[in-house]
Amino acid sequence: MASRVVGLLGFVMIVAAVGANAATYNVLDQLGWSIPPLGNIAYRTWAAGKSFDVNDTVVFNWTGTHDVAEVSKTDYDSCTSTNTIGNITTVSPYSVLLSGNDSRYFICTVSNHCGLGQKVTLSIGSASSLAARVLSSFALSALAFAFLNHS
Repeated sequence: MASRVVGLLGFVMIVAAVGANAATYNVLDQLGWSIPPLGNIAYRTWAAGKSFDVNDTVVFNWTGTHDVAEVSKTDYDSCTSTNTIGNITTVSPYSVLLSGNDSRYFICTVSNHCGLGQKVTLSIGSASSLAARVLSSFALSALAFAFLNHS
Protein backbone atom coordinates (compact mmCIF):
# COMPACT_ATOMS: atom_id res chain seq x y z
CA MET A 1 0.00 0.00 0.00
CA ALA A 2 2.78 2.42 0.92
CA SER A 3 4.52 1.76 -2.41
CA ARG A 4 1.32 2.68 -4.28
CA VAL A 5 1.07 5.98 -2.38
CA VAL A 6 4.71 6.78 -3.14
CA GLY A 7 4.12 5.82 -6.79
CA LEU A 8 1.03 7.98 -7.01
CA LEU A 9 2.85 10.95 -5.47
CA GLY A 10 5.69 10.47 -7.95
CA PHE A 11 3.23 10.41 -10.83
CA VAL A 12 1.53 13.60 -9.62
CA MET A 13 4.92 15.33 -9.40
CA ILE A 14 5.83 14.26 -12.96
CA VAL A 15 2.50 15.45 -14.36
CA ALA A 16 2.86 18.77 -12.53
CA ALA A 17 6.36 19.22 -13.92
CA VAL A 18 5.23 18.49 -17.49
CA GLY A 19 2.33 20.96 -17.20
CA ALA A 20 4.51 23.69 -15.69
CA ASN A 21 7.07 24.00 -18.44
CA ALA A 22 6.12 27.41 -19.79
CA ALA A 23 9.05 29.08 -21.51
CA THR A 24 10.26 32.67 -21.73
CA TYR A 25 11.56 33.95 -25.06
CA ASN A 26 13.44 37.20 -25.67
CA VAL A 27 12.54 38.56 -29.10
CA LEU A 28 15.57 38.19 -31.38
CA ASP A 29 17.58 36.95 -28.39
CA GLN A 30 20.64 39.18 -27.74
CA LEU A 31 19.88 41.58 -30.60
CA GLY A 32 16.56 42.53 -29.05
CA TRP A 33 13.69 44.46 -30.58
CA SER A 34 15.41 46.62 -33.20
CA ILE A 35 15.49 47.37 -36.92
CA PRO A 36 17.04 44.21 -38.35
CA PRO A 37 20.01 44.77 -40.69
CA LEU A 38 18.65 42.48 -43.44
CA GLY A 39 14.95 43.25 -43.09
CA ASN A 40 12.22 41.05 -41.62
CA ILE A 41 14.00 37.78 -42.41
CA ALA A 42 15.75 38.02 -39.02
CA TYR A 43 12.42 38.00 -37.14
CA ARG A 44 10.88 35.35 -39.41
CA THR A 45 13.88 33.08 -38.91
CA TRP A 46 13.94 33.66 -35.15
CA ALA A 47 10.21 32.92 -34.75
CA ALA A 48 10.34 29.87 -37.04
CA GLY A 49 12.96 28.34 -34.76
CA LYS A 50 10.72 28.57 -31.69
CA SER A 51 7.81 26.47 -30.50
CA PHE A 52 5.51 28.96 -28.79
CA ASP A 53 2.83 27.50 -26.55
CA VAL A 54 0.01 28.81 -24.38
CA ASN A 55 1.37 30.28 -21.12
CA ASP A 56 4.79 31.06 -22.61
CA THR A 57 6.06 34.61 -22.19
CA VAL A 58 7.64 36.66 -24.96
CA VAL A 59 9.77 39.63 -23.90
CA PHE A 60 10.50 42.63 -26.12
CA ASN A 61 13.74 44.37 -25.04
CA TRP A 62 15.06 47.49 -26.74
CA THR A 63 17.17 50.57 -26.38
CA GLY A 64 16.65 53.78 -28.29
CA THR A 65 13.43 54.91 -29.89
CA HIS A 66 11.14 51.95 -30.43
CA ASP A 67 7.77 50.68 -29.24
CA VAL A 68 5.60 47.58 -29.55
CA ALA A 69 2.04 47.36 -30.81
CA GLU A 70 -0.08 44.28 -31.31
CA VAL A 71 -2.07 44.47 -34.53
CA SER A 72 -4.25 42.36 -36.83
CA LYS A 73 -2.73 40.33 -39.67
CA THR A 74 -3.97 42.91 -42.19
CA ASP A 75 -2.38 45.79 -40.25
CA TYR A 76 0.79 43.73 -39.79
CA ASP A 77 1.07 43.12 -43.52
CA SER A 78 0.56 46.81 -44.32
CA CYS A 79 2.49 48.14 -41.28
CA THR A 80 -0.56 50.09 -40.12
CA SER A 81 -0.96 51.07 -36.47
CA THR A 82 -4.28 52.92 -36.47
CA ASN A 83 -6.23 49.96 -35.01
CA THR A 84 -3.87 48.45 -32.46
CA ILE A 85 -4.98 45.67 -30.15
CA GLY A 86 -4.49 47.28 -26.75
CA ASN A 87 -2.08 50.11 -26.09
CA ILE A 88 1.17 50.89 -27.85
CA THR A 89 3.93 50.09 -25.36
CA THR A 90 6.79 52.58 -25.21
CA VAL A 91 8.70 51.26 -22.19
CA SER A 92 11.21 48.41 -22.42
CA PRO A 93 11.09 45.59 -21.50
CA TYR A 94 7.56 44.61 -22.48
CA SER A 95 6.33 41.08 -21.68
CA VAL A 96 3.48 39.32 -23.44
CA LEU A 97 1.80 36.23 -21.98
CA LEU A 98 0.63 33.92 -24.76
CA SER A 99 -2.90 32.98 -23.78
CA GLY A 100 -4.43 31.39 -26.87
CA ASN A 101 -3.58 29.31 -29.92
CA ASP A 102 -4.09 32.08 -32.48
CA SER A 103 -1.16 33.75 -34.21
CA ARG A 104 -0.27 37.16 -32.83
CA TYR A 105 1.27 40.05 -34.75
CA PHE A 106 3.56 42.77 -33.35
CA ILE A 107 5.10 45.81 -35.01
CA CYS A 108 7.15 48.87 -34.12
CA THR A 109 5.10 51.99 -34.92
CA VAL A 110 8.01 54.46 -34.83
CA SER A 111 8.65 56.15 -38.17
CA ASN A 112 9.18 53.50 -40.89
CA HIS A 113 10.65 50.84 -38.55
CA CYS A 114 7.94 48.30 -39.42
CA GLY A 115 8.54 48.85 -43.14
CA LEU A 116 12.24 48.21 -42.53
CA GLY A 117 11.34 44.82 -41.03
CA GLN A 118 10.78 45.47 -37.32
CA LYS A 119 7.76 43.20 -36.96
CA VAL A 120 7.22 39.66 -35.76
CA THR A 121 4.53 36.98 -36.01
CA LEU A 122 4.16 34.54 -33.12
CA SER A 123 2.48 31.28 -34.14
CA ILE A 124 1.23 29.70 -30.92
CA GLY A 125 0.36 26.10 -30.20
CA SER A 126 1.32 24.51 -33.49
CA ALA A 127 -0.23 21.11 -34.20
CA SER A 128 3.12 19.37 -33.69
CA SER A 129 3.70 20.86 -30.22
CA LEU A 130 0.11 20.08 -29.20
CA ALA A 131 0.45 16.50 -30.43
CA ALA A 132 3.74 16.11 -28.56
CA ARG A 133 2.13 17.30 -25.32
CA VAL A 134 -0.86 14.98 -25.69
CA LEU A 135 1.38 12.04 -26.54
CA SER A 136 3.72 12.69 -23.60
CA SER A 137 0.76 13.03 -21.21
CA PHE A 138 -0.71 9.78 -22.50
CA ALA A 139 2.64 8.00 -22.19
CA LEU A 140 3.10 9.23 -18.61
CA SER A 141 -0.42 8.15 -17.68
CA ALA A 142 0.12 4.69 -19.17
CA LEU A 143 3.45 4.36 -17.38
CA ALA A 144 1.95 5.38 -14.04
CA PHE A 145 -1.01 3.03 -14.53
CA ALA A 146 1.30 0.11 -15.31
CA PHE A 147 3.53 0.97 -12.35
CA LEU A 148 0.65 1.23 -9.88
CA ASN A 149 -0.96 -1.99 -11.07
CA HIS A 150 2.33 -3.87 -10.94
CA SER A 151 3.02 -3.00 -7.29
